[in-house]
Amino acid sequence: MKLISGNQIHNIPITISNYDTFFQRTKGLMFRFKPIVNEGIILSPCNSIHMFFMFFSIDVVFINANNEIVFVKEHVKPWTAIFPVKNAKAAIELPAGTISKYSIQKGDRIEL
Repeated sequence: MKLISGNQIHNIPITISNYDTFFQRTKGLMFRFKPIVNEGIILSPCNSIHMFFMFFSIDVVFINANNEIVFVKEHVKPWTAIFPVKNAKAAIELPAGTISKYSIQKGDRIEL
């Protein structure tokens, strides 16, 4: 995964899996017991998520159709929800701590 922030490009060593079917998007990371490490998923299309039946926190980045970040949320806890994000076309679920570790912020762009 690459993060484009201004004129700088940063490689983020996380493998992203594409979850684009109804079943994949519905299940997401539910029922996994161990926190994800060096991996993440992109749910597309998606503009909101829930953390029901999750057993660990994650970071979430919402992107628009141009892969620009429109919303970030760190350490989303199990049994919570993020309601629809305006202009979001996909959600990227990442290991907890990824957003702060790589200084990911609204307005940056993601390349997968």
